[in-house]
Amino acid sequence: MTPHLETFSQWIQASRPDRAGELPACLKRIQTLEPTLQAWAQIEPQPPTGDGPLAKIPFGVKEIIETKGLLTEYGSPLYRGRIGTEDAAIVRLLREQGGLLLGKTVSTAFAYFTPGPTRNPRNPLHTPGGSSSGSAAAVAAGMVPVAIGTQTAGSVLRPASFCGVTGFKATFDLLPMAGVLPCSKSLDTLGFFTHTADDMAAFWEALGHSVGYKEDFVLATPSAPPEVDPPMAKSFQASLLKLRQVGVVVRPIDIADLLTSLRVAQRTVMFYEGARFHEERYREFGDRLEHLAVLVREGLQISVPQYDEAQRHIAASRVKFTEIYKATPVILVPAAVGPAPLGLSSTGDPRMNAPWTALGTPAISIPMPAAEGLPLGLQLTADVGQDARVIRTATWVERLLNQK
Repeated sequence: MTPHLETFSQWIQASRPDRAGELPACLKRIQTLEPTLQAWAQIEPQPPTGDGPLAKIPFGVKEIIETKGLLTEYGSPLYRGRIGTEDAAIVRLLREQGGLLLGKTVSTAFAYFTPGPTRNPRNPLHTPGGSSSGSAAAVAAGMVPVAIGTQTAGSVLRPASFCGVTGFKATFDLLPMAGVLPCSKSLDTLGFFTHTADDMAAFWEALGHSVGYKEDFVLATPSAPPEVDPPMAKSFQASLLKLRQVGVVVRPIDIADLLTSLRVAQRTVMFYEGARFHEERYREFGDRLEHLAVLVREGLQISVPQYDEAQRHIAASRVKFTEIYKATPVILVPAAVGPAPLGLSSTGDPRMNAPWTALGTPAISIPMPAAEGLPLGLQLTADVGQDARVIRTATWVERLLNQK
């Protein structure tokens, strides 16, 4: 099921008269694969509202993001039939640049852990990850060249790793969140999926953000091997070895304890804020909220002092990482614990992404070369505000890893 389409960057560079076949190609791909993959909540192409670098390029939108006249059901049967009344700010931005809103991609319920029906395009017996499951699967299957996702713990980076595509989470609060269903105001962040890091760079520039020029600096990776499954450990170490063999300096740094404590702090903040945002919904629906009901019950037990301490720890850790990034501007870690789990009952473990979400740093996952088996992602992170640096470095690393 690996797609064979023009890359997004080729589409960006193509002259507008040559773009007439893009939407039909996407719709044909959807017609063929959607009955198996179920990546879409609604397919309803909308006319662009502007003209610009994204002219006539189709994009998908995670279903929890508001879209005028299209389904915005929060991924839950409890809101079946709910229609958005206006476009979210990020949707308006893409449409004003000429982008063609193709439809809504499946989200887990309320962008939390209750899975939707979407299957992994690389092997439909496995999860695509979550909560941006439909967006990752739609791009991986070649149904659309770019799709919007969101991340509160690992909801962009993990599905990208599982589905074998590029996923980018921007610096916290860099992109407008108006019109996106909240979970945790201190953590919720927009992100995107494309086929490759080069595609992501082209897309980021089309949105008006520079990716700058290549820099020479030392990369870093945790000195203590991350606690991941054997396939991920093997692929991650092989990728580091290949980079070192072509002359890239990858320095070990002692951050294991920091990452562990940040995972704990991220969970505390997410549960505290998520419980209070969804408390009224819980009073209305109770256990019909499934996984979200557990979050609300547990989150309401977290005290203000516990929440404040978690926020202080994150702030102090952010200062420490700013110093670390001065010496090693990009840190490499696995993008997930392992390959996509078998079955659709779980969307996987976000522990490899949660620390960076807590810090608010930009992060990107790119596929690591794999001779066999399911995809595995390499995660690159940089300091807050260094979105251009992390995307630019990902394009460089991607090329090095794919050299024969």
